[in-house]
Amino acid sequence: MSTEPAAAEGHPGPADTDAPRAGQGAEATGPEETAAEEGAGAPDPADTDDGADADAGAPAAEPTAEGEGVSEAAAEIAAQRELQERIAQRKAAKEGPIAAGGKLSGTAADLLAAVRAVESGERPAAVFSEPAPAPRKVVAEPVRRAPAAAPAGPAEPAAEAVDAVRALLAEGGAPASLAAPAAATLGEGADSALRDDPWQLLRIPGVRPEQADGFARALLGAECGPDDERRGRALTVWLLEQAAVAGHTALDAPLLAEALGKRAVPDPGEAVQSAIAEGDALVFQDALEEPPGGPARAPESTQETAAQDGSQDGDEAERPVRVLVGLERYALAEESLADGLARLVNSLSKDDSSQALADWEPAAAAAAGSTAELIRAAAGHGLVLHTGAEAARAEPAALVQAAARLGLRVCAAAHGVDGRRRLAEHFGPGAPEGTAVTVSGLLSGTEGPDRDRDGALAVDLLVVLDAPQLDVETAAMLAESLPDGARLVLSGDPSVLWSAGPGRVFADLLAARVCPQIASRTPDPGPVGELVSGIGAGELNEVAAPGKEVVIVPVRDAAEAIHRAVQLVADSVPRAIGVPSEQTQVITPGHGGAAGTRALNAALKERLNPGPGRFGGFDPGDRIAYVPAPGRTVPGRVVRADADGLHLDCAGTPVVVPQDAVERTVRHGWALTAHQAVGLRWPAAVVVLPGDATQALSRPWVYTAFGRGERHLSVVHGADTALPRAVAEVPAKPRTTRLQTLLRAQVPPTQ
Repeated sequence: MSTEPAAAEGHPGPADTDAPRAGQGAEATGPEETAAEEGAGAPDPADTDDGADADAGAPAAEPTAEGEGVSEAAAEIAAQRELQERIAQRKAAKEGPIAAGGKLSGTAADLLAAVRAVESGERPAAVFSEPAPAPRKVVAEPVRRAPAAAPAGPAEPAAEAVDAVRALLAEGGAPASLAAPAAATLGEGADSALRDDPWQLLRIPGVRPEQADGFARALLGAECGPDDERRGRALTVWLLEQAAVAGHTALDAPLLAEALGKRAVPDPGEAVQSAIAEGDALVFQDALEEPPGGPARAPESTQETAAQDGSQDGDEAERPVRVLVGLERYALAEESLADGLARLVNSLSKDDSSQALADWEPAAAAAAGSTAELIRAAAGHGLVLHTGAEAARAEPAALVQAAARLGLRVCAAAHGVDGRRRLAEHFGPGAPEGTAVTVSGLLSGTEGPDRDRDGALAVDLLVVLDAPQLDVETAAMLAESLPDGARLVLSGDPSVLWSAGPGRVFADLLAARVCPQIASRTPDPGPVGELVSGIGAGELNEVAAPGKEVVIVPVRDAAEAIHRAVQLVADSVPRAIGVPSEQTQVITPGHGGAAGTRALNAALKERLNPGPGRFGGFDPGDRIAYVPAPGRTVPGRVVRADADGLHLDCAGTPVVVPQDAVERTVRHGWALTAHQAVGLRWPAAVVVLPGDATQALSRPWVYTAFGRGERHLSVVHGADTALPRAVAEVPAKPRTTRLQTLLRAQVPPTQ
């Protein structure tokens, strides 16, 4: 590892000193702490790494690829809509739904009935438990969806509806720019809904409670107060949505109540109950085997009811439970994921496993080490987890090839286009088309195998790489898409940053221990691999780098950091390492701040592709980061611009982004955040660590950022002792999820 002295000449002038605010995930101490690394209150999708669409304008028109009738993003939306309908139908079909109001059915109705029974004193809280999973109900679905038949996206609201909402917003002193998103979010009669309940404005992405309060005061006058039931209900939903942005699928009831209290809600418990009664939220009581620090406290009404019920069993009265509240969307996804994974685990009989082990043994014997272990595990089990870094991707690739030689229908999916490319390199040019795909392409039907008439993918083995990037909804869609008897292998590096969407699927599965886990023994090569491996273990070691594979560049301030980063990309790395500028990626903690992506991209554009930015700040040749869907970043270049929009080349795929979607979905891409860069690799990486962004650093962030360079890593280091401290002491921030509890109720631990 070498250290270069800081350059003293040619520094740019003083830059903006606003520091980026938040790091990965959110602490479990408050639902309002988000996963957005720059901490912006209402960023657009191109500015977010956590997947939250906080744009206050109209919904983005779906960008379309040239030569295709419908974009991959539109097809993915259609696939998600169909799958969620199937999930809802299966939930509603469970036996014994409890009538609990016209708005609810299935599991949601069961939970609401349970809450009401507790409140009325009919039954104590401890007797309610999760219902046993129903047998999988096969719902007929058409064969593979042709992209041309997919809808182009959600319909734009009628102009009359937008005008009506705009007039009401003006009456309440709210920005007119919220009219279109409000009409789209609230649907038909949006103006009436807002007049009846002004706090429904909080459902519009980017709107904050103080803005909704001001709108309500203007409309309601003296009738407006902090104790309004509508306000408490809307704030409950808003806090749960903020928690989902931060990665939580549910919140502990006491934390939710505390957050409501901070928002001047006089009776937080009543606000939560109101949200549950209206079907806006669900409540769960999960039994705790070993409660952390003592029994979990149930809501006061639950405690009072238990005290008054003399017939309650003494042991049950003391049984500790964890009371959680969540949005139905993520609750159903998490339950569906648990059901789907349990089905896969249990669908292989012992006879099938024994026969498969015999059939697959020659392939395992021909392999070595952890590759052989992976092949044997996949032969005998419906669900297998595989952990390892970049070099370990060769092992699941070998598994796919071995299964294909046995005549099985196989498919391997990576998080993004770059991951698919690296995966395909392991298969070689002779691999059948559709063997290596992206997760989004597989689910949307634009890549990979067809589906049968029941809607299941025509595969016997599905291997998913970059598994830590799966959120609960995407993972649920994958599990629901697999037929009985199929095998699912989830492979990934558990040390990288977690998914942009809610959940921590891969980490929860590793902790649940309900299936075999194969840890790769294939290390990443070279000084960069050695450095990153140490970071994963919590150690920032100095490594020998005779070929300048790792270089540390100390800097004093943000202005010097920008100067040195530009110098490295434009001159030093191409000259000393032989990696051209277009193959070198700059990575920094956040978008804002004096050395965030905005400042770095401006400086890099001026040096590498100067121009007037004729189309929304972009010129032909600009490197860009295209965000077709929240949480997915596709690097590319600007080709040209015309009346149709901005023409991009994204890894060889031509894409046209309509003019009204450019601001929301495209940004300059010479510099990215680590959250945007996860799942991507470049020959060289320049990581910028300015002194004003140290609070964003954590071990997963450093591990992810430092691991993006294949041959070379330069660290522009202005973080002083914050860097080794983050590696040694700052792990991933916790996320509240229910997947472990749901899985353990259906699948016994393997050890």
